[in-house]
Amino acid sequence: MAHKSQAGGIEKNRSLSSILYCKSDLKEGSMQWAKERPNGQVLMVLSMDNNCSATSFDMELCAQKLKSLGVQVAEDQWRRLIQDAVLKPEVRRYMFYNSRAFQIAIAVVFYMSLWTNIYSTVQLCSFGRYWEASVLVTLAAVAVTVVVILVIDCRQRKINVNTDVRLAAVNEIFIKHGLIVGITDALDGPHNILQLWFVHFSPERCLQSLAAHITDLQRTRESGLQHSLDQICVVMEAVVRPDLGMEEEALREESPLLSSGVNPNKEPVTCNELLHLVPKGPPEVMAQQLLVIFSGCYVRLLVTGRLPRAVAGGHLEHSSVPCLCQFVKTTVLNTHRSWFMGR
Repeated sequence: MAHKSQAGGIEKNRSLSSILYCKSDLKEGSMQWAKERPNGQVLMVLSMDNNCSATSFDMELCAQKLKSLGVQVAEDQWRRLIQDAVLKPEVRRYMFYNSRAFQIAIAVVFYMSLWTNIYSTVQLCSFGRYWEASVLVTLAAVAVTVVVILVIDCRQRKINVNTDVRLAAVNEIFIKHGLIVGITDALDGPHNILQLWFVHFSPERCLQSLAAHITDLQRTRESGLQHSLDQICVVMEAVVRPDLGMEEEALREESPLLSSGVNPNKEPVTCNELLHLVPKGPPEVMAQQLLVIFSGCYVRLLVTGRLPRAVAGGHLEHSSVPCLCQFVKTTVLNTHRSWFMGR
């Protein structure tokens, strides 16, 4: 059962508005427990207050706990990747504006605005002066607001390119050590709390099963498989770099005859390019890439209870939720619908 870490670590975390929880069902460093832990078990949760820009996850205590759990990973490498993935100011702002607290505030404002507009419109009609009209206005505003909330909740079940996919580089390292990472947000009073979840996951069986599934799709439904993989892409901004000879000629043509003493810095010309995250290759390589890309989304849905029910043949022992390869098969490699493009 999860419990708070040692007193010294707690005091340190409080100063950073970061709280660490860790699985420790038996003594630290027990390699027997490390071998028997099931897939999908939460090992550790790092928390931080996203309302304060000065706070961060307690990486020092995280490194200590990872070592006590038998996970030997180069600290400098994963710390830098987590920093780049979820701790940049622009990413934290995005996560705040997509947090539960902000969505609740938007829903309240939307309801009040909608009720006011409908009520004002109804007052122009002859029946607007009756009290039944106010009841109908309230019911209509509530119904529309509930629909909007359900649409937002449905979108929350899809992969988030700005958070889940950004953790792919972190999971590429940790998955080799039987660990995957995901991030969620939670409400603690007026505070928006970011939580970084570390979940045990041994990829061997899922990797074999997913590679076999891709091989079967390549043989039976290659066009559908390629269509699904083409949807797994992100838009990248690339700088247009002209040839050196053309650039020098353009500079000579644009240079003034008389020097004005001013050298304006021209902004580089950029264009948007589609980057396919799963390029063509052997089924084993494609399966590995799919597991890495969707592991962050899988962890987020797992710990929030939003995963669909499992079907027979999964790799999570005594669990009603699908394993990672089942999740990828049913949501990503489903040739009847596109699931990736959404957020």
